[in-house]
Amino acid sequence: MKCLAIADLFINEQMIEDGLAVLKEKGFEIDVKMLQHDSLEELQEDNIKLEKQGSEAVDLPEYLMQNLEQYDYIITQFAPVGKKVIDNAPNLKFIGVLRAGIENVNTDYAKEKGISVFNTPGRSETSVSEFTVGLILSEIRNIARADRKLRERKWEKYYPNGVLTPELKESTVGLVGYGAIGQRVASLLRPFGGKIIFYDDYFKGETEDTQVSLDELVKTADIISMHYRLTPETKNMLNKKHFEKMKQSAVVINSARSGLINEQDLIVALQEKKITGAAVDVFEQEPLPDDHPYLQLENVTITPHIAGSTIGNFANSPNILANRILNEYL
Repeated sequence: MKCLAIADLFINEQMIEDGLAVLKEKGFEIDVKMLQHDSLEELQEDNIKLEKQGSEAVDLPEYLMQNLEQYDYIITQFAPVGKKVIDNAPNLKFIGVLRAGIENVNTDYAKEKGISVFNTPGRSETSVSEFTVGLILSEIRNIARADRKLRERKWEKYYPNGVLTPELKESTVGLVGYGAIGQRVASLLRPFGGKIIFYDDYFKGETEDTQVSLDELVKTADIISMHYRLTPETKNMLNKKHFEKMKQSAVVINSARSGLINEQDLIVALQEKKITGAAVDVFEQEPLPDDHPYLQLENVTITPHIAGSTIGNFANSPNILANRILNEYL
């Protein structure tokens, strides 16, 4: 079995080699090649195109198209595997993606050709869940806001949520999505006290948290945090009609995908103070343009899409995928 593993600026060649070592022990022949970009920003630009427009939005570079017919497996994080790649790899049986999203793979065409495609579940569970809790605390306790004011030489005590801020202990947290990351966020929040409710059409298991409808969640939660996968069905799943139902004191957290929330509707809700605040790590346009409304708002905490940017997240991905191949597909 021969595998092409495509490294990049986030998951480098050594991480790939180390993580896929268990496959080599089982007889896999692995060629590691680098997807070249001059900067992380250039890589992210291509990634955003793929996330928003699909696998055909970016071409795989010609130097990676060479000799694809010899490979049975392709493993990638950001490199696109579109129709052209699949057509040039007639022996391909399997495509593994080193992250949760698989937008960079033409899954419909792969399925038509009998090629299995799967992702790396749980990769971002720790990094994104920890960051989400950080966003929640930063927003409701004005941590980033207060830091900015002090740097402006302002000793500020009054913020959009008042002088006396809420505590997690007395709050109801609503999780929109209760998969691996949503459940991990819940487990991190429980020691703070308070109540955790969640909405997830797909969750059927046992839990100590309370499952509710999306309508009930937006009406009752003090903190609303997004953890759904972005699909055509979940795009704009939080929008104007939901902001109208929220408490005026509510805050919205998004460390998942920008498309889950109608960005313009959220901006209007913040501008008109229909909700108290938001903390956002993902945006419709990245990098954020200089004239973006978020930059003029005092009641939003913004970070540059870094929720998943930890060593563990990227370095562990090849090993997670390799073990999934061994456990589920061989």
